[in-house]
This record gives sequence, C-alpha cells and structure tokens, in this order.
Amino acid sequence: MAAALSAITEHVHFAQTDLVNWTLVTDGERVLLIDAGFPGQRDDVIGSVRALGFGIADIAAVLLTHAHIDHFGTAIWLAKTHGTPVFCHTGELGHTKREYLEQAAPADVVRNIWQPRWLKWAATITAKGGLNHAGIPTAQALTPDVAAGLPGSPVPVPTPGHTGGHCSYLVGGVLVSGDALVTGHPLLRHTGPTLLPALFNHDEDRCLASLTTLGALGTDVMLPGHGPVWRGAIADAAAAAAARHV
Repeated sequence: MAAALSAITEHVHFAQTDLVNWTLVTDGERVLLIDAGFPGQRDDVIGSVRALGFGIADIAAVLLTHAHIDHFGTAIWLAKTHGTPVFCHTGELGHTKREYLEQAAPADVVRNIWQPRWLKWAATITAKGGLNHAGIPTAQALTPDVAAGLPGSPVPVPTPGHTGGHCSYLVGGVLVSGDALVTGHPLLRHTGPTLLPALFNHDEDRCLASLTTLGALGTDVMLPGHGPVWRGAIADAAAAAAARHV
C-alpha cells in the first residue's frame, strides 16, 4: 500500500506502510527524514516529502535509526544522486558504509519460507529491493552540533541490539523508536508493542536492555519502524514488549 501520512505534531509527521515506516520533521523551510524505506519505496518516500510542500532540494538530511535496507533504501539514492547528507549513530557508521553487514542470514529466512506469511513477505521485500547490499560511503556520524542544526534538533537515544549501533531519537517530544520497539510487522500474528523476531536481532540481550532505556523516557507518543503509532506511556509499551518476549 502507499504511505499513509499523518500529522503527529505541527512539525512531526509519520509515514506508515505495510512494510516499514519513516518519519518527517519540518521546520518551515526544510524537512528531515528519519529513515527512508526500501529502495523500491522511493516514490512513496519522495511523495511524502512533497505532500508536506517540500521538494528533494529541501531535504536537510536523512537520519538513520539503523542501516537495514528497509530503513535506508531511498537514502542510498538521495546521497548518490543529490548529495543529501546521511547521518547515523557513530556505532552504526561502519554498518551504514557496508564495512560489515548485520542482518538475518538468508538461510534463516529460507527455513521459515514454508509459512505462507513468510513466503509472501520475502517475495514482497525482494521486489522492493530487499536484497540490495549497497552502502552509503558518504554517511557521517551524528554529532551534537549537527543534531542541533537539523529540523527538530533530534536527541539520540542509543538503543543497540537490533543492530550494534541502533539509535532511537526524541524529536518534538515524540519518540522515533526504529526497530528497537515496534507495534507490528507482516511476519507477526499479533499487534502491540514487541521486539522483532529474534532472527532479525543482532543481540537479543541488548535488545532487552534497550527496552529498559526506552521505558525510562517520559514520552507518550512513539513512532515505530513497523506498525502503527503508539499513544500512551512508553514505559507501558516497553514493559509489554519485555513481557511478551519471556
């Protein structure tokens, strides 16, 4: 489905699709993309920017929660074709540049392909460029000075586990949680706050520790990398995900 764009605050907008989500933060003149979908979702990503009245030249930067292809696909094209700056947590920089790769092994996916929902998901993401292993050589680590100059002045909240350098962000009082804490996924039978299936996580113990980090935040709106918006105490969402994991 096309991206469903919703206003969370005056300056924070959430683009939700059945595969993955991204967030747009504006300051009146520019827009910041937090994550950027699969390569094959470029039209949806750019369409969401244009729906807010901006063009490609108005994209101040792409800020990544992590460097899985479903979250930075369009960033590859923006950086290469338009010179758009791409930032991430310093611990994720090598992953973003593809000096190494942290993602589910194809063999792990194949072992589950007999399940209809896995087969459908695998076919869909393959069509969207899910097997693209390109990196972004120009990516840079997010520094306090850079963050202060971006729309919304995002505050990093390191949440390693899903990948080694995964980072969530606070912007305008809203938590953008990436894949540290989600509310749904095509492979999950349930909805509500949860971790992604273990085979997608680099370090399960650190995933659980990051839930504790998120649970300590005093925010009540969360924009996850997968699934719908969460409204309510983040502590409740983190606790529910931890309980489901047991």
